[in-house]
Amino acid sequence: MPVFQKYLSLVKFSHTVFALPFALTGFFLGYQQTETFSLKVFLLVLLCMVFARNAAMAFNRLVDAQWDKQNERTKNREVPAGILSKNNVLLFTVFNSLFFICTCWFINTSCFFLSPVALMVILGYSLTKRFTAICHLILGLGLSLAPVGAYLAVTGTFALPPILLGIAVLLWVSGFDIIYALQDRAFDLKMNLKSIPVLLGMKGALTLSRVLHLFCFITLLFFGYLIDTAPIFWIGVSLFGGFLIYQQSVVKPEDLSKINLAFFTANGIASVVFGAITILSILFRN
Repeated sequence: MPVFQKYLSLVKFSHTVFALPFALTGFFLGYQQTETFSLKVFLLVLLCMVFARNAAMAFNRLVDAQWDKQNERTKNREVPAGILSKNNVLLFTVFNSLFFICTCWFINTSCFFLSPVALMVILGYSLTKRFTAICHLILGLGLSLAPVGAYLAVTGTFALPPILLGIAVLLWVSGFDIIYALQDRAFDLKMNLKSIPVLLGMKGALTLSRVLHLFCFITLLFFGYLIDTAPIFWIGVSLFGGFLIYQQSVVKPEDLSKINLAFFTANGIASVVFGAITILSILFRN
């Protein structure tokens, strides 16, 4: 396997699709406010997304390697399997973190000074499973920075609509990460790791996941109302809600065989569809 492909596999580059549509939505919300499209800022926002996510995923694989090696589901990941060395993954993490901060410097002062804070959140998530069951919410918080940061990159300011969108992302990601964590409950219990499935059990975790997704959908409704979007937005949010219902319906405490279908397929399609329709509704409203 070529070295480049090894690193793409390490960071699961295809999973960028989860947060990227929301970052682009934040960007176009900012564009709608300023009425000035900057190709430079657009490309810098994309680079920030790539560098930040690379750093976060590589750091996660690095600090979790001791557990990944013992977990049947994760023992073939790049670090425990010896495909990539810990030193190389550490360098990859450092370089991507530095590239992220440098890229933010080229955007604006606010993004530059807040970039270490963003890194603390997205890197710090990987350590939270050692001491708190709300690790899923920390992961959601990390991804929620995407639309807020993209809006800040364009406008240099904060505003309620991208913050609401960020809250929706936090609730969405936390909900589906709880579902994904169900398959590791027995292992986490054995290793004294923290998670919602460990804390609440299988049924309790699924119930909380459904509550989080319900509030995610409600938050998106408030978001759409606040930005006075074009009618097509309501089609997008309805489809997104449908995907939430679908992924909740296919995973059951006694049957986890469809977790990958719920996690990867449903969420990937949901984010792309919602993002595309929302961006169109922003650009063509009024």
